[in-house]
Amino acid sequence: MKRRRFLSSSLVYVILIVFSLIILMPLIWMTTTAFKTKTEIFSMPFNLLPTKANLDNFANAWSYAPFSSYYLNTVITSFGLLAIQIVTITMAAYAFARLHFPGRDFLFILFLTQLMITPQSTIFPNYLTISQMGLIDTRLGVMLPYFASAMGTFLLRQAFKSVPESLEDAGKLDGCNTFQLIRHVFLPIVRPTLIAFSIISVTYHWNEFLWPLLVTETSRSRTLTVGLTIFAQQAEGGAEWSLLMAATLIVVGPLLIAFTVFQKLFVQSFANSGMKG
Repeated sequence: MKRRRFLSSSLVYVILIVFSLIILMPLIWMTTTAFKTKTEIFSMPFNLLPTKANLDNFANAWSYAPFSSYYLNTVITSFGLLAIQIVTITMAAYAFARLHFPGRDFLFILFLTQLMITPQSTIFPNYLTISQMGLIDTRLGVMLPYFASAMGTFLLRQAFKSVPESLEDAGKLDGCNTFQLIRHVFLPIVRPTLIAFSIISVTYHWNEFLWPLLVTETSRSRTLTVGLTIFAQQAEGGAEWSLLMAATLIVVGPLLIAFTVFQKLFVQSFANSGMKG
């Protein structure tokens, strides 16, 4: 029985390793190609690893396009949106979870209809609104449609409902007002849910492409994904695979590093929040 279990476990691990390598192969190829010269990319026989790391690809890609501006815009929009969303979803979630007012459940269901509407179907009205407000080609124009999050409100509402009423009553007896209750009682308890939502929000807006493509026109507001597309369409960027892969690694590198460093925190946050990947 022990031998059978060992063989069964070994087979499972082998299958998992094979499928993991298949999934990771594009990422591995992108990373190794970013460090190759043009000659090495098309050399025969094919070698996955470069003979010598060529860091000039990153310097050339960085100088060929204004990636510093793209990075600044992406960081501001991603983390600025997260800061605003935490405020809006916290207030909305507390109202739906703890306050009692007429039509609360109906309004919550109406609020959740956002989850059933694809973002692409709201692009045209959002674009008209942003255009009429004069926010085309601005960071605020990129951020404004996402100030509220139905998914974040739903997750935080469920977490708030799980907080014992005794803790809320104890806070009220200590003289806490509503905002102090949220800050000192509710938010510390639901921290795993907040971390899980933060990961989702930053990753989504860091990688978002279609909406920034529509509302940005210059490098002063363009994000990394849009800048990478423009870089790939240009003559030198499209012909030089090593430059293109280096630029791609520049874009996705921070997320890969963050996941590698904080992998355990990521897994714990999703596990404690009850979210399944």
